[in-house]
Amino acid sequence: MAVRIRLKKMGRAHRPFYRVCAFDHHTPRDGRALEELGTYDTSIHNTDARTVLNAERIDYWLSVGAQPTEKVAVLIKKYGTGGTHLDQQKVALEELATPKSIPDPGAPASLPKKPEEAKPAEAEAAPAETAKAPAAEAPAPESAETPAPETTEAKTEEPVAEEKAAEEAPKAEEKAKE
Repeated sequence: MAVRIRLKKMGRAHRPFYRVCAFDHHTPRDGRALEELGTYDTSIHNTDARTVLNAERIDYWLSVGAQPTEKVAVLIKKYGTGGTHLDQQKVALEELATPKSIPDPGAPASLPKKPEEAKPAEAEAAPAETAKAPAAEAPAPESAETPAPETTEAKTEEPVAEEKAAEEAPKAEEKAKE
């Protein structure tokens, strides 16, 4: 029996996909294969990632006298055992396996800025002004009638405001860079 290693066309219209298979030479192109030896997907953009072959089985079929077609012979030369493009193929397949990172689109450009975003910038500028002129304004004395629980509430609100300012400061810097 004469065995050929050739491509079996699969897929759909305008999107071909091929399997590298061992066939009896009388079998039609898309007929029943003796064994599937790999794949060849022409729709993948990176050329070195298009072909995946089972090199051990291809070597077996070649050793028993199977004849590859011209296209399959080129694929075996590049990506078979001792192929010329094996290193590039390995890198390309790793790149294909990594998930794609989608950048954050950021805030819409058409919305007006919230007044809360302007306050942290003013709050950062205010301490700098007070450091320049500490004697310019004397702090007002606190009244003795202020109850203690309210002061603890004010203290708990201050760290939250500081955290918001710390979170919004990098966002404002990124917008300024754009």
